[in-house]
Amino acid sequence: MGDADNLPNDLENKRGRWGRKLDYMLSMVGYCVGLGNIWRFPYLCMRNGGGAFLIPFIFFLLVAGLPLYFLEVSVGQFTGKSCFHVWSACPIFEGVGVGMFVVLFVLTLYYNIIITWTVFYLGSSFFSPLPWADCKNDWNTLECFHDVSQISSRHATNGTTDAVFEKSVLSTTSYSITYHNNLTTSVVENMTKETTLGSTSEEEFWFNRVLDLSEGLLDFGGLNWRLTICFLVSWIVVCLCAIKGIKSLGKVVYITATLPYLLLTVILIKGLTLPGSTDGILFYIRPDFDKLASVQVWLEAGLQVFYSLGPGWGPLFTMASFNKFNNNCYRDSIILTLVSEGTSIFGGFAIFTIVGYMAHVAGKQVDEVVQAGPGLAFLVYPEALSLLPLPNLWAALFFLTLFTVGLDSQFATLETCLTAISDIFPRMRNHKPLLSMVSCLFFFLVGLILCTGCGIYIFQLLDWYIAVLCLPLFGLIECLIFGWIYGADNLSRDIEMMIGRGVPIYMRILWCVITPLLLVILLAFSISTYRPPMVGSYTYPMYGRAIGWTIAFLPIIPLPICAIRAIRRSKGETICEKICSSFKPSERWRPVSKSEKYRIENRTEDFKSTILRNIFGKKV
Repeated sequence: MGDADNLPNDLENKRGRWGRKLDYMLSMVGYCVGLGNIWRFPYLCMRNGGGAFLIPFIFFLLVAGLPLYFLEVSVGQFTGKSCFHVWSACPIFEGVGVGMFVVLFVLTLYYNIIITWTVFYLGSSFFSPLPWADCKNDWNTLECFHDVSQISSRHATNGTTDAVFEKSVLSTTSYSITYHNNLTTSVVENMTKETTLGSTSEEEFWFNRVLDLSEGLLDFGGLNWRLTICFLVSWIVVCLCAIKGIKSLGKVVYITATLPYLLLTVILIKGLTLPGSTDGILFYIRPDFDKLASVQVWLEAGLQVFYSLGPGWGPLFTMASFNKFNNNCYRDSIILTLVSEGTSIFGGFAIFTIVGYMAHVAGKQVDEVVQAGPGLAFLVYPEALSLLPLPNLWAALFFLTLFTVGLDSQFATLETCLTAISDIFPRMRNHKPLLSMVSCLFFFLVGLILCTGCGIYIFQLLDWYIAVLCLPLFGLIECLIFGWIYGADNLSRDIEMMIGRGVPIYMRILWCVITPLLLVILLAFSISTYRPPMVGSYTYPMYGRAIGWTIAFLPIIPLPICAIRAIRRSKGETICEKICSSFKPSERWRPVSKSEKYRIENRTEDFKSTILRNIFGKKV
């Protein structure tokens, strides 16, 4: 896995540490609070019983989200290594780290196009009148109209779920992943270009001006030069902020992680002064406990928690690896989990005050104008903002909020990729600025295809498939390794070295039994309710779906390859002995604190931990 284990101490120390505890906390908040916290969770809450949806949401947060979050953070902090190298606790599964790197590589490649769209809208917010607020522009067609009552009817006619890309990878980390079921991933026609009612000015701005949409996957057209400039600006900003790794990121997040809260508060205060805002809030939080009888509601809550917190992607390992060895990662995990998911609830109030005002102006019900996902960010909300006094100001504030939220997620994915590379080739740490610039240039050049007319089709294909199989699988493997193979008892003692106390029994039970069971159910649910992707009314041809499934299996391919490699390198005379040895911690599994090395090397005898030892820390 590289020459990371044969280094002089001074070179190894150049990996770095967070300058302050607050640097780490804000960076983690920035990573976990993704775009989906603003545009995905409020819609899910509204559609699945309002305030009653918080019951399954909090349940899955406590029994699935928090355990995985704490698991990854503690392992990363203990080893001081990135997601690429922490799997030496069970070498046969080292392919998980490679698979995580593949996912993050693809995500880093295409995620910046979302930031690019927000930059485009942010720049357009300084033109008066707002360019999406009328039909007098050269990109508008004869079918264009801008009348709020017609618009609201249009949304009601075409459905209430997201179009172009109904995605949760825009929620995580981050990044958020696809919800493969007939309610949350159905791509309806409410963002298509042609309907019997014509096209709204917002739709024509989105499709004809921003995307310059082509006819299909192979119809590249030319580069959209306006979008290309915004794409370049986005990558320049990301590069400048990440050029010195965590040293620069730890300072930038003081702005990018806190500014969204300030802007959302300003938007919320303004929204509360508008007529109809109360109706929007009540529609958002009004409990409908009958919804809790639906299995789908519980599964959607589980998916939202799992994908919005970001376990299984890899950045949690990497970000925590820069912590001090004795940092209280257990307390941090609880605080960060509550803050991150609490932001989802807070963001919903800011969103629905404006949507309620929009419904009031249109004389419609709130559910007739609300959408989820990017449809909310790039169609409904711009439309609502154009109705406010000083529309340019509020549009600029809103898209600045999206821009900063997206930047934090991109910082985390890029830094995780760069850290994995520098952990494989440690001498690259001496040239971190050069590595950052070359990597950003590479991602920019390869990502230019997303600025063409078919860019949205490629984006949808990547986003739809890249993590549909691997993320729940990776989370399940984590639970199996650290709950059973390496053992929750061993991991608890590792954590006790850091924070001075072992892992509570309830957390061990979750790691060993409940969380993996829930992940199996969520994985089965995602696969069983799979639907092919669409963009508006465009259906991907068979070769497009074949490419998509190739992308889906790409992060899984390293698992058997690395397993075979680990078996061949393991100690033993026979193949059975080698296989058994590959399940035991290798000599590379050790705490980042050198003083604890001896203690770990003599603990492989606990490999055959029993159920009572793993869960209760007792011998049979």
